[in-house]
Amino acid sequence: MADLLYTIKANTPKEDIIKQLREHPEIKFVSLVGIDMAGNDTDEKIPIRIFIKDIDDFYAGSAVQTDGSSVVLPGIATLNNAKVDMPIDPSVNWFVDYNFEHYDEETNRPVGTLRIPSFLIHEGKRVDARAVLTDTLTYVKKELLDLLHSHPEVAGLDISGNDVTDISFTSATELEFWVKTPLEEAAIEEMSASQVMQEQYWERTHGAVRCALEKCVIELDKYGLDVEMGHKEVGGLKAQINESGHMTHVCEQLEIDWRFADAVQAADNEMFVRTIVKEVFRANGLEVSFKAKPMIGLAGNGEHTHIGLAAVTADGKFHNLFAAKNPEEDFMSAIGYGAIMGLLKNYEVINPFVSATNDSLNRLKPGFEAPVCIVTSLGHTPKIPSRNRTILAGLIRDLKNPMATRFELRACNPYTNTYLVLAAVYSAVLDGIKATVDHSTDELLKELSKEAGQTGFYLETDRTYRSEEDVFEDYTAEERDRLFGAPPATVWENMQSLDKYPDKLKVITAGGALRPQIVDAFKAGALLRWKTELIARILPEMRKIVRNAKKIEATHQTDQDSYNWNKIKALRALLAKDSIDEKSLFTQLINALNSGDYSEASKLQVDIYAKVEELKALYDAYEKNMI
Repeated sequence: MADLLYTIKANTPKEDIIKQLREHPEIKFVSLVGIDMAGNDTDEKIPIRIFIKDIDDFYAGSAVQTDGSSVVLPGIATLNNAKVDMPIDPSVNWFVDYNFEHYDEETNRPVGTLRIPSFLIHEGKRVDARAVLTDTLTYVKKELLDLLHSHPEVAGLDISGNDVTDISFTSATELEFWVKTPLEEAAIEEMSASQVMQEQYWERTHGAVRCALEKCVIELDKYGLDVEMGHKEVGGLKAQINESGHMTHVCEQLEIDWRFADAVQAADNEMFVRTIVKEVFRANGLEVSFKAKPMIGLAGNGEHTHIGLAAVTADGKFHNLFAAKNPEEDFMSAIGYGAIMGLLKNYEVINPFVSATNDSLNRLKPGFEAPVCIVTSLGHTPKIPSRNRTILAGLIRDLKNPMATRFELRACNPYTNTYLVLAAVYSAVLDGIKATVDHSTDELLKELSKEAGQTGFYLETDRTYRSEEDVFEDYTAEERDRLFGAPPATVWENMQSLDKYPDKLKVITAGGALRPQIVDAFKAGALLRWKTELIARILPEMRKIVRNAKKIEATHQTDQDSYNWNKIKALRALLAKDSIDEKSLFTQLINALNSGDYSEASKLQVDIYAKVEELKALYDAYEKNMI
């Protein structure tokens, strides 16, 4: 299949596109990919002949319309005002998605669908996540160029701002996922032990998992994604072999990393990589889960998001704006300091876009290196770069390669809407740079390293923003909340930050792309999914847990068994058993959600989660004591 067409490069002329498509008749369809507020991508099958015939209309956005009420655009596209146009985006790469289960009879090649990234336009305005990022970067670029031209000598930079002609936003994501044999349940306790003993991390893969991982790396490289690594992650257990010699009870965590790209292209790449990974593993008889926390008690799936910024000078050269001119003396330039300070200071209004689901917040709990504290790490000295895996956003440096200097935001997960997160992050970065561009690197290091209670010129007085310690081992929970801010426990708490911090919200909406209409639509969609998932999925699963915690009849029982069962029985009733006068916690939560009392529902959710975990631990001890 070496002669298949995998990618149509960005900004390819229309006549060249038509020529390539006619040379590859196995490409039968076009699919326009718009991204809604929840990060869902649209997909359809438009015959390629229509695209070729009406290509000018596709570029203009008049060829395809969609029913906006069927995507997550609440408050924007409604049932009585649902028309959404979909102009295509020629400025990024277009990928061909091949169906290896369906071969074209004439060419004997797999049938392909050309997936074209697109925008969603409602009432003349772009209302999709891709547009939010694209338009935000246009604004941030203009502001940065003006700033550099008016402040040509920035501390720590090896170039003059007067020489800068363009700005490049470089980003990358790391995709973690769990892979398992379909319909087989994992042994959580065994996997937890394997994780603690570090038996799986970077272990050699075997059988179908190895084949699928290798095929993924090879396949993604065909699309020009420049895969850098595929490897085992921390979670998993050893598979078994059945009588036929096939591997069963597969349950492993993997990661795939690929080369950085322009921010919009990086987000597009991530969407497509998820599709390829899922299809390749399915073809090898395996299920893939990109959920942030597929199994409670085990490592979740992160998607560390890398954030970079480069200047292009008149001679065409790229210069990393975060890197220090003297990397053994300074951690970074003044622009780098401003970037990380802007991200940290405004993170409360970035976090709703990072963690917008019940699943995402299940992962962000202390332990498992979960990045829940708004704090950074730079390393102990500029001469020795280091990594602190317990912080939210860390500085990554390579003394031999200044272009590698970047920040890693560790809280994201595979279902985070990367488009919206990058838009919010780069807006916050701009805010920080504007505040720091006139300061020396020594002044900025002092500002970032200040203790809580010390007054700074930009960062908040009552907070600490830098720690080189293990924030989970070296601070108590109370100290973490006081120094770094208490993390939200529920989707409701997280979304409340958009109302609680109006000044910070102004920072990320300054460019106009994340306008109030978009923010409100995102928030409304997130809360609707939060409510619906709790009622229709999470509570039914918890009811099963409660029902399965049944009394065990045994010939020999001790007072410990009676004690455990009485506690279990009380917890079961508290959680799920209603009386005329007393309603169970489950019923109270449903009533609060249906009545719109989201504050009370949020508190009940936290309480229920804690009590269900208590029930599970109690029943486990009760069951193990039976002989």
